[in-house]
Amino acid sequence: MIREDHNSAGKEQVLQRCEEENIQFIKLQFTDILGAVKNVTIPVEQLPKALDANISFDGGSIEGFVRIEESDMLLQPDPGSFAVFPWQSDDRARIARLMCNITWPDGEPFEGCPRTILERVMADGRRLGYELFAGPEPEFFLFMRKADGSPTLDSHDQAGYFDMPPLDRGEAARQDMVKALIDMNFEIEASHHEAAPAQHEIDFKYADALTTADQIATFRFVVRTVALQHNLHATFMPKPKFGIAGSGMHVHMSLFREDINAFYEPEDADGLSGACRHFIAGLMHHCRGFTAITNPLVNSYKRLVSGFEAPVHIAWSMGNRSPLIRIPARRGEGTRVELRSPDPSCNPYLALAVTFAAGLDGISKEMPLCEPINDNIYDMDAQERRKKDIGALPKSLHQALRHLQDNELVLDTLTQHVSDRFMQAKRIEWEEYRSQIHEWEVRRYLGAY
Repeated sequence: MIREDHNSAGKEQVLQRCEEENIQFIKLQFTDILGAVKNVTIPVEQLPKALDANISFDGGSIEGFVRIEESDMLLQPDPGSFAVFPWQSDDRARIARLMCNITWPDGEPFEGCPRTILERVMADGRRLGYELFAGPEPEFFLFMRKADGSPTLDSHDQAGYFDMPPLDRGEAARQDMVKALIDMNFEIEASHHEAAPAQHEIDFKYADALTTADQIATFRFVVRTVALQHNLHATFMPKPKFGIAGSGMHVHMSLFREDINAFYEPEDADGLSGACRHFIAGLMHHCRGFTAITNPLVNSYKRLVSGFEAPVHIAWSMGNRSPLIRIPARRGEGTRVELRSPDPSCNPYLALAVTFAAGLDGISKEMPLCEPINDNIYDMDAQERRKKDIGALPKSLHQALRHLQDNELVLDTLTQHVSDRFMQAKRIEWEEYRSQIHEWEVRRYLGAY
């Protein structure tokens, strides 16, 4: 992907690429507040107009945007996000995409644009002297499809962690996903079969927070598109099946100051700077408040349970994988904080915005950091966890929304526009779930009472 500022040089580079690669259509992409990727497709002849932010759309039709009486909005493409879709090889229909911010008709930034919200947090980081970087580890399942194309929960393999073919029957699809992502200028670091049958992971190199959020949004679209080409259904649902591991999206976070990793301190016994420790403290202080954003589905809390290496306990460690936060062993430029709670159903822009805002709040307030927990928390009983002051993440979307409502920092980061509409949508989701009769209830009670 081209990565430049919103300037004439970047625009000219995009126009030149389109001419060289015979691009016929451009997808102007953005996300609603729930993270669904939306797009307006234009012929390439309209690209100069689009690059000048003169393409309008009906914001009243997008989840959480505006009321019907104030629906006209503009798309502002980021030239640095230009990428060509690799499966559109037909010269008659070469398609590229640009990620967009949303503005009002007068050009003012729209307060409900998730991409703009992340950019504001990045600007806050710069005011403190830091550039924000993130690297995700998104997991997903590949399931079979019915004859009519609808998805099933049938696994096409019985493989486990790091297994190879013939056990890993999804390798061919995963390899095509990696090829497609590389063609879109992703730097793929690794891909492998995950712990559960039909579960996979593809890791790409860390980048600045905005580029990473763009890549996560694109990644989900590419994975699902390539899966369809293999007659498979790719799902980022956190916990599609009972009794097996769910899908997470661990996020590796780091701050840089003038190209130097601000989390590394060679004189410290653990190699961690004061800024890093304060950042971790900020994440732990605000984690209950941002969990509704990083884990936004009713189903997200079926993954956040003990027994499947899911991080349900609020603690940190140097290497132990049972706490919320882990510090990988690498030091120097690779020093980073691994936040293990997010799942791949989240809106990547909002998730990175609220988690980085939490860490930066820890730095600005110099929050003290508790001692690390290096024992396996899953083996501790409740009394031992209380003795070590180890708290827990919310156990349901309902609890997470209550914590979100009480967290001023997270609400301010999201803006009132997004937080009000997000909570309204999620409360409706929770009430719909709460009032349903589930299969477990029928099996448990129908014959017994």
